[in-house]
Amino acid sequence: MRIAIGLEYHGAGYCGWQSQPTGCGIQDHVEEAVRAFLAIDGERVPLICAGRTDAGVHASLQVVHFDCPIERADVAWVRGVNAHLPPSIRVLWAKRVDPSFHARFSAVSRSYRYLLLNDAVDAAILRDQAGWFHMPLDIEAMKQAAALLVGEHDFSAFRAAECQAKSPVRHIFETGIERRDQLLLFRFRANAFLHHMIRNLVGGLVYVGCGRHSVDDFARILAGRDRSQAAPTFAAQGLYLTDIEYDDSFGLPATRGRLPF
Repeated sequence: MRIAIGLEYHGAGYCGWQSQPTGCGIQDHVEEAVRAFLAIDGERVPLICAGRTDAGVHASLQVVHFDCPIERADVAWVRGVNAHLPPSIRVLWAKRVDPSFHARFSAVSRSYRYLLLNDAVDAAILRDQAGWFHMPLDIEAMKQAAALLVGEHDFSAFRAAECQAKSPVRHIFETGIERRDQLLLFRFRANAFLHHMIRNLVGGLVYVGCGRHSVDDFARILAGRDRSQAAPTFAAQGLYLTDIEYDDSFGLPATRGRLPF
């Protein structure tokens, strides 16, 4: 049978979602917890995720699926797997799904948020939970630049050199930036994202906000498709995977994470 689970995790201290030989990936911990819950000696239960997150990136909702020959109640999956996970990783829900469901390929859209502290002094309480930029930022100019991203574009200028995606073309459905005192909240929703794409976009928008680039410069960089002309990659710790959208026919319990912002 195919099981889908919704996960929440604090990414600090992990080397990202992807399994690693050292066992430092979030995937490693969840696969081990599933194996321990099922009491399967030495057998790995491979997990497929909706979107791989980098080292230090958080998720208020990551959706994964796996195939399992052993039947358990949905609530048992939640309690049983959580009993074998570290406190920074939690199963939020579990559901048996149709075999046609695929956590990655069935996803209609993915949403991320980036939390940025815009203040002269770096964060203590929000350390590992928010990015930081010390200079004042022009949020209206940043909003104008972010609006240029909506639609289908070649995002080569905001793509990591090691990105393995076959195509740099992605469709961004929605962007948003809002200020809450010294905190800036960025929102992005797209069909999919390239490696480091959001962190590179945030870096580009911050350059616009601080005056290093104009809105016209940002548009030129997007159209030029040259990564060397764009701003540096921004810090990982402010980035959150928050929503995975699927067709309602799959009947998933929740496709939106629980964040206070």
